[in-house]
Amino acid sequence: MRLPILLLSLVLAVLLADMRPQAAGWWISAAWADDDDDDDDDDDDDDAPVRRRAPRVQPAPLPTRAPNEVIARGLSEADLTVLEDTGFRVLREVTLAADRPLHRLRKPDAMTMDAARATVRRMGSAEAADFNHFYRPGNAAASSCRGADCPARQMIAWPQDTTGCGGPVRIGMVDTGLNADHAVLKDARIRVHRLDPGDGLDASDALHGTAIAALLVGRADSRTPGLVPGAELVAVDAFHKRRGDERADAFALIEALDYLAAQEVDIVNLSLAGPRNTALGQQIRRMDRQGIVLVAAAGNGGPAAKPAFPAAFAPVIAVTAVDRREQVYRRANRGEHIDLAAPGVNVWTAASISGARTKTGTSYATPFVTAAAALILQARPGLTPAEVRAQLQETARDLGKAGPDEIFGHGLVQPVAECRN
Repeated sequence: MRLPILLLSLVLAVLLADMRPQAAGWWISAAWADDDDDDDDDDDDDDAPVRRRAPRVQPAPLPTRAPNEVIARGLSEADLTVLEDTGFRVLREVTLAADRPLHRLRKPDAMTMDAARATVRRMGSAEAADFNHFYRPGNAAASSCRGADCPARQMIAWPQDTTGCGGPVRIGMVDTGLNADHAVLKDARIRVHRLDPGDGLDASDALHGTAIAALLVGRADSRTPGLVPGAELVAVDAFHKRRGDERADAFALIEALDYLAAQEVDIVNLSLAGPRNTALGQQIRRMDRQGIVLVAAAGNGGPAAKPAFPAAFAPVIAVTAVDRREQVYRRANRGEHIDLAAPGVNVWTAASISGARTKTGTSYATPFVTAAAALILQARPGLTPAEVRAQLQETARDLGKAGPDEIFGHGLVQPVAECRN
C-alpha cells in the first residue's frame, strides 16, 4: 500500500507546483511577447521581455566627401590654366549667375587633399574653394500610423484654408527626384529640374522628394493634403546614387541653389544635411542677400553630433523635429543654431509610387517651417529673410526650458495670425 500512496503524493505535488503564481506569470509574459504594438522604432519603453539577439554588425561609415575632388567658384581662365599645368583636371564646369564659373576639379594623384584645396584657394580669382562634400536626405526609419489623418497639423493649429493670405509664393526645393504623377501631386503647380548625375552614377529615387513635395503642395482634398497647396514649387533633383548610397555633392547643391535663385523663388526648402563647406556657405550668403528665405533640416545625427549644414550656416533657419507629445526627436541634432521645432515624428505624407505612410526625421519637420514662412510672405511680401526669421521666432510656442535653447530653439512653429481662420 505504501508504494501507491507514495506515487499519488508525487503526482499531487507536481500538479500543485504547476498552479503556483510563477506559472501564471509565465503565461502573462508570453502574451506580452506576442504583442506587436511595440514595433515602433521610436518606442523607448523597455516593457517587453528580454530577447537574445545576434550581435549587430556596424555598417561602414558613409564617405563625407568625393575622393580626390575640389570645387572652386570664380576661377579665371589664367588661374585654371595654372592649375591644369600643376596636374589638376577639370571634371565639370557650369556657369552660375552673373557669369561666374563653378569648377569641379580632380587633384593631382601625388597631392594630398589638404594641399590640393590650399593650392586652389591660393589662386587670386578663387572666390571660394573646398572639398566636394556629400549631403544626404535627412530621413529616418518610417513607422506605422493608425489613421490617414495624423495629428501634426493639429499640434500647431495649422489653418485649413490658406488662400486668403495674399498671393501664393514660389517655393524652391533641393531634394531627390519626385513622382510628379502621384495622385497627391498631379494637379499641383510643380516644375522639376534634374541635374545630370554624371557618368557611372544612378539617378536618385523618388521616395524622399515625393514625401517632402506632398507636405508642401499636396492636393488639398487628398489623403495627404499639402500645407500650402496653392504655392508654386520649383523642385531640383540634385541627388544621385552610387552603390545604394543616395547623396548630393556640394558642387550639385551650389548648382541647384543657383538655378533656384535664377527662378526667383521666395523660399528654399532644404531637407538634407552634411558637413560644412565654404563654397556652399558663400552661395547661401549670396541668396540671403538676394532676399531668399532658406530653411533646412537640423539633421538626425543625435544629441552629441556636430552641427550639420546647411542648417548651421547663419542665414539659414534650422529646424528640429518633435513628436505629438512635443518631445524632441531622439536622433535630432542639437546646438545654439537651432531656430525652431516642428512636427517630425510619424508625419503622414505621400509614398513614392502611390498611397501614403508615416515618415520620421528632421527632413519632414522642415516643410512645416517652410510653409509657415510662405504664409508670412503671402501676407507681407516685402519682408527680408531676417524679418521672416524674427517673426517665426517671436510667434513660436516655447518648449523646454524658458527662452531659446539648443534643443527646441525658440519653440514650436505656429502659423502667423494674419492667416488663421
